[in-house]
Amino acid sequence: MKESRSAGVVIFRENQSHYEFLLLLYPAGHWDFVKGGFEKNESPHQTAVRETKEETGISDLEFVNNFDEKIEYFFQHDGKLIHKEVFFFLAKTKTIQVTLSHEHIDFVWLDFENAMKKITYKNAQRVLTKANDLLSK
Repeated sequence: MKESRSAGVVIFRENQSHYEFLLLLYPAGHWDFVKGGFEKNESPHQTAVRETKEETGISDLEFVNNFDEKIEYFFQHDGKLIHKEVFFFLAKTKTIQVTLSHEHIDFVWLDFENAMKKITYKNAQRVLTKANDLLSK
């Protein structure tokens, strides 16, 4: 079985009395966080920083300590079963305007409740819930 490792970031910003989270629309039609595969000799953190810059143009991330989430799942690609691990970080930005790469169709900043409705996958909803819980402490 093939192994695949990626890193992602739950990016948020402060908007008056609440937090807003960045979601990206992928060409397959799902809403999710910034994420992408490791390059040679990269740490998960380095991958998260690089992917954020490449996919959104955001480079002013302030990472939140004590948030280290990992999701695992299996999927089929070209008839082969792949085991995927995605390491997630939580980071704040002051950037409002997102510059999308060719990898995405759209983006949106949403408060927690609306982001939970928009996110496509349950495992991403769990990651967002943990991020929001940490920020709410």
